[in-house]
Amino acid sequence: GIRDDLVTGVQTCALPICFRVLIEPTIPIQWPDGQTTQARPGEPWLGVARRAQQLIPTACQSGSCGACEIEVNGTVVRACVSTIPAVRKLLRVSLASDPFW
Repeated sequence: GIRDDLVTGVQTCALPICFRVLIEPTIPIQWPDGQTTQARPGEPWLGVARRAQQLIPTACQSGSCGACEIEVNGTVVRACVSTIPAVRKLLRVSLASDPFW
C-alpha cells in the first residue's frame, strides 16, 4: 500500500510504477488561450492537449504532413509524434502557422 515516509515526506508504495508516478515532476504548460496545465515528461503532446481541451489539428498521424505543428518555447514540434520533454521550466505553446494549410 501507499505510505508517507516520515523522514523524506515522499509517498511510496510497493510497486515501482507507483513510486515513479508519485515522485516524477510535472511540467507546466501554457496554452495559446492562457490556460496553464501540468503534464509528465514522456506524455504524448496530443493526449496532453486533449486533456486540457486544446485543439491541435491533425491529418496523417505519422508526422509527415505537418498539420499538427505547434511551437514550444519557439521550437517547432510535430505533436502527433512528440512527447513532453523532461525539462524543469514552463513550456509555452503556440500553434504554428503554415501558409500552405
